[in-house]
Amino acid sequence: MKLIILFLFSLKFSLIGISAQADHIEQASTACQLTTLDGKTTYDLQELKGKVVYVDFWASWCPPCVKSFPFLNQLEHDLKDKGLHIVGVNLDEKPADAQAFLANNPVDFSIVADASKQCAKAFELMAMPTSYLIDKKGNVRHIHQGFRSDESKQLRTLITQLLME
Repeated sequence: MKLIILFLFSLKFSLIGISAQADHIEQASTACQLTTLDGKTTYDLQELKGKVVYVDFWASWCPPCVKSFPFLNQLEHDLKDKGLHIVGVNLDEKPADAQAFLANNPVDFSIVADASKQCAKAFELMAMPTSYLIDKKGNVRHIHQGFRSDESKQLRTLITQLLME
């Protein structure tokens, strides 16, 4: 009985932590100043409310990022018409590095830059790549650090579930 009470108590506090984290990320997304790679057009994540959004922070020097792009392209191809919007947020110091990376690894999804790194700071980015799965109401429902192809099925399942909500 003590174990059950302890489990329920810890579950309650872990759920509170998830809720608080989601609120923090929601506030963070309003503070992001994203641009195209050429630095011209501002991009606002808030414009995507009503869609499931997969925000992926990446850089040209990140080996797992190279492996994640085919998966993201496939998601875009398979689920765009069902309401998924993928945003790749580049964190390279030099836009030319990102452009060279994209020349070798073409994408079918939106690419933006976080030149000031304010968005990465607001999201408290800790690893590369890191993805944030945001529901139609703008709540972060899943955070995924790194990329391992054996986890792609689980990510696809989470995305599909959110699209059906």
